[in-house]
Amino acid sequence: MDVAIPIFDRFTALDAVGPYEVLCRIPGATVHFLAAEPGPVRTETGALAITADRALSDLPRPDVVVFPGGWGTRAVMEDEPTLDWLRTAHETSRYTTSVCTGALVLAAAGILDGLQATTYWTERETLRQFGATPSTARVVEQGKVITAAGVSSGIDMALTLTARLTSDEVAQAIQLGIEYDPQPPFDTGSPEKAPPELVEGLRALIAAESAA
Repeated sequence: MDVAIPIFDRFTALDAVGPYEVLCRIPGATVHFLAAEPGPVRTETGALAITADRALSDLPRPDVVVFPGGWGTRAVMEDEPTLDWLRTAHETSRYTTSVCTGALVLAAAGILDGLQATTYWTERETLRQFGATPSTARVVEQGKVITAAGVSSGIDMALTLTARLTSDEVAQAIQLGIEYDPQPPFDTGSPEKAPPELVEGLRALIAAESAA
């Protein structure tokens, strides 16, 4: 089973690596980091690079697609070769999934039209521009399309996906194997839980960074 994780300039590391740490443990699965061209691809901070061993064109029909998000998704949403690859992959994939603003790329490719979906909380309403209905859920399943909210939710999505591909028992074993047992010191991990002033402050900071 081939799992494709496309990476691109200014992607978010955990969006890709979180699902990778789960999916690479599925028996018989091979996870591929792909890019427009093979080679190192820098994350949004610029401090980390992950190597894409293959080009997108080398794996046109993977069994599973996991599209990460990050600041670079805005450019990818207008990159027709990537969108064409995604449309082709989706035609035959068992599952097409996204993490964070990777959902916006799925949306730009027409994959989320008429579906419920989730994405990073500041971009939920953007999904409406592409015919999708935004959800506040952490993971949203719509047939073979699964979207995850922001960054860390990619691990939850990958465990959900593992259960669909294999069994609950395999997913549970992988969860135990990576000791995924979240116990955060604060309960501010979503805008519905965080104090309003924190939400608005971070929203303003994100807007400023996006405009820069």
